[in-house]
Amino acid sequence: MKETLMDILCCPLDKETLELEVTQTDQSQTETEIIDGELVCAECGTKYPIEDGIPNLLPPDMRE
Repeated sequence: MKETLMDILCCPLDKETLELEVTQTDQSQTETEIIDGELVCAECGTKYPIEDGIPNLLPPDMRE
């Protein structure tokens, strides 16, 4: 996931701002690529995982 994607992402549940918590990045690109981490809603606290560079923005009850 490109870090610049944060400018357009919001929580799908309440449309509030998401905060980025990064655990692994790839610096080989001209732009930082986020490989693993989480997106956390600033309002409701819901966490959305980023795995293999792909953010999963499904609500928690729909991920299984």
